[in-house]
Amino acid sequence: MAGIIVGVISIPLGMAFAIASGVSPEYGLYATIIAGIIVSLLGGSTFQIAGPTGAFIPILLAIVLQYGYEQLLIAGFMAGVMMLLLGVCKLGNLITYIPRPVTIGFTAGIAVIIFTGQVSNFLGLNDVEKHESFLLNMKEIYLHLDTLNVYSVLIGLICLFTSLFAGKVVRKIPSILVGIVVSTLVAVFLFDDKVATVGTVYGTIPNGFPPLQLPDVSLSMLISLLGPALVIASLGSIESLLSCVVADGMTGERHDSNKELRAQGIANMVTPLFGGIPATGAIARTATNIKSGAVTKMSGMIHSVFVLLVLLLFAQYASLIPLASLAPVLMIVAWNMSERKEFAHVLKTTGSDSIVLLVTFLLTVFTDLTLAVSVGLLLAMLLFVKRVSQMLDVSKVLPDHGTLERKVKSDVVTKHHDCPQVSIFTIQGPLFFGSAQLFEKKIIPTLKMTPTILILRMGKVPLLDATGMNQIESIVSTFSKQGRLVLLTNVQAQPKDVLERSGLAQQIGESHFFLHTGDAITYALRHIQQQKCLGCKHFAFKECAQLSASQQTS
Repeated sequence: MAGIIVGVISIPLGMAFAIASGVSPEYGLYATIIAGIIVSLLGGSTFQIAGPTGAFIPILLAIVLQYGYEQLLIAGFMAGVMMLLLGVCKLGNLITYIPRPVTIGFTAGIAVIIFTGQVSNFLGLNDVEKHESFLLNMKEIYLHLDTLNVYSVLIGLICLFTSLFAGKVVRKIPSILVGIVVSTLVAVFLFDDKVATVGTVYGTIPNGFPPLQLPDVSLSMLISLLGPALVIASLGSIESLLSCVVADGMTGERHDSNKELRAQGIANMVTPLFGGIPATGAIARTATNIKSGAVTKMSGMIHSVFVLLVLLLFAQYASLIPLASLAPVLMIVAWNMSERKEFAHVLKTTGSDSIVLLVTFLLTVFTDLTLAVSVGLLLAMLLFVKRVSQMLDVSKVLPDHGTLERKVKSDVVTKHHDCPQVSIFTIQGPLFFGSAQLFEKKIIPTLKMTPTILILRMGKVPLLDATGMNQIESIVSTFSKQGRLVLLTNVQAQPKDVLERSGLAQQIGESHFFLHTGDAITYALRHIQQQKCLGCKHFAFKECAQLSASQQTS
């Protein structure tokens, strides 16, 4: 029953997504059937339902407008190869590194494009030309408002309100199906030939399955489609794994992300060979599958078989569906996928996340998804680097003689209480390219005071990269030329590994690495110029009084 219920929902959605993508409705059904079976059979989630989704609409429409339907199939196949390789190389977890503001931004942008893209069908406008540009599409709608069809608006409203409220009356039948059936019946019996239908615009839907067809390809064509294929693969991977995460949260199971990507890749390699548009995991249909009582992968396969049977037996009736009936369905899909609550929540949080969200959203709507995601990721990375670099804290410290443990603290260092020969610094936070400038700014003034020995406390440095290592190497080199020493304490595993592989650890000397700061201080006091302690009033260390006294005795 779960498979049949999801199948009922998938039929109008598959057709609507295909039409919105600029191709004939049957190509959405082919994708629903093929991808649904393959992903359910081979995927990494028990409950995943695969097929065409709303997120693909702006991408696929842009490819169709720029390259054509045949090239769309080739791009879909290439995307399938990419997704398969991601799974084979076990890179499924990489998708989780995409920042949430970027995901919400492009999802909300896609929702706006889908919603506004259905306005012309909802209003029944004539001769509206589709463009890749959002602004040009809005201009087309404005220029053709005089062709508004009152009957289309009425059919659209009937479908919209029936879909919204049918669930409260008929709970076991999908509400969007009720909306489409009711509005179609009204159109057939009351407004015959007064509204555009699937049949009048796209012709009768074939009541059979297409034969296997291998497209003609060339190297230049593959190169030109590499960018679109990469976008399809990226978005398909993200959405399919997000769908798996939703399913895990609803059922308590754990999906295999790499297995899922391999299945999605195979599905998108096979689907174009039969004319189907690209497919991915469908979050809403997967959730419906679970709520309808699914317990095994059989429900996903039954869903595809059900769609196939409907295609074979009742395809001619689907041609009667008005385009104005499919428009509200996609508008509801767009509203549900808009993540409006998450959008508002992010805007109320940190300013940097809000900037990433808005930039990604606006670029998705007014340019294209490729540029939006690229800029969003780059901006998120730069802001992240800035935040992490600000986490670095470099402070000059000395032992606090007022406490029994004599722990080193920064607030005890004053103009009159600071050893002229031994400088101790506590470094806290990652020492990498983003924070290297701050590290240098803190350390350089002390180096100008020419201490004999520099102690770097690195117990709270979790990360050291090449830039950070270069800063330490510069200090070590300067001290070595002047016969001075650099001592390091409590160096963690990753920084120690970087120092060893670079050869800097050998240059510093193994005897100059210490586990505890106290041991480093003891070592340092043995190697200072003790004659300089004569008359010193700083008494930075407990040994200073004895050193001063021994110097006076001598």
